Formats: sequence, structure tokens, C-alpha cells
Amino acid sequence: MRINSLLILGCIGASVWAWRQDPAFAQQNLVFSFDNLMKGRVWTPVTALFIHASVFHLFGNMLFLFVFGNTLEKAVGPGRHLMVFLIGGFTGFGLSLLFLPPGAGMVGASAAIFTLAACVMLARPLKFSWLFLAPQGLVAVIYFFYNVLVVYDPSLISGYDPSVAYIAHIIGFVAGLPLGIALSDHWKRNFVVTMMLFAIYLAILAAIAVSLSR
Repeated sequence: MRINSLLILGCIGASVWAWRQDPAFAQQNLVFSFDNLMKGRVWTPVTALFIHASVFHLFGNMLFLFVFGNTLEKAVGPGRHLMVFLIGGFTGFGLSLLFLPPGAGMVGASAAIFTLAACVMLARPLKFSWLFLAPQGLVAVIYFFYNVLVVYDPSLISGYDPSVAYIAHIIGFVAGLPLGIALSDHWKRNFVVTMMLFAIYLAILAAIAVSLSR
């Protein structure tokens, strides 16, 4: 079985188990936060990486993990794929502490998945996703800039959720860039390809907006 499949099963199993626990127990022993770290709960970055806040949170993350994770594992192998996932998750959690209040808790594999997405953007940007009906490099960069816009000005984006650690997503993606560079011999070309796809995407959106405004 692939590492990515095991990660998905791990997230599902850990989340279902966590939902069955007392909320106070989960908050103190499973959720990542500065307060928990200061109280010696050093295992929480690992538990928080796999548990999710809700069925919707889990389902959305597993869709993206399925797409980007399978692509990256095929490109770089299971060991490197797991390394990228863990580095992205731990980096996203750790550096987010600089931007969040001490008591703010974080759970979920989102930051790690954004790290995978950045690597895919630099390694296999033209790999088409039938789930998202777009090249995966384009999907990665769209969701990155979506999160940047949310952090810059939440009023610009409909559906803003203050409980989501958008900054962790950005950190995870940025952490994936040097990893993607290290893992891809053609990262410069692939980056240019992705930016060209993104430019075409923006041009199409602009053309649609102009036509609707007439």
C-alpha cells in the first residue's frame, strides 16, 4: 500500500477516534497550541497533524491529499513524500505560533498538504486532475493566492471562516518551495509553466467579468 493511502487512512482513523473522546481531553492532549507545548505536551504536533475538526474538514483535506499526495509520491517516492508531508505539517504548526494567540489550537493536515502542493507545482505542474478538472500546478497556485488574499483582507473573499488557520496554509506552501526545488531537476521550467497557466486563468476570469458587466 502507498504511503499516501496510509496517510489518508491515518487521518480518517485518528479523526474518528478523536471525535469520540471527551472534548476537554482532545483540547488538552490532541490539539496543537502554544499553551499545550508549554505544558509539556510535545506530542501534540503529531496528533494534531492527523485529527480534523469535522467531517467536512476531513473530507476536504483528504480530497487534496489524495490528488497532490499521489502525484508527489509517484514523482519522488514514498520516503521523500512522507518527509515532505511531515516537514510541511510541523513547519506550518510551529511558525503559525508567531501569528496566533497562545491559546489558539490547530488541527488538520492542511499545512502539510499545501507543502505537497508546492512540490507538485515544481515537479509535475501539468499532471491533470480529473477531480478538479485542471492541471495540478494551476490548482496549487490558485489555492495559495486564495489564502494570501484571505490573510491580506478577509472582506475580499466570500466564505471566510475565522476558525481556519489560513496563515498555516501559506507557511506550508512556502516551506514546500525549497523542498520542491531540491526534488525537481526542472523546477525553473515548471515554475514558469505554472505562472503561464495562472496568467491564462486570470485572463479568462477577466474576460468573463467584462462580458458579464456589459
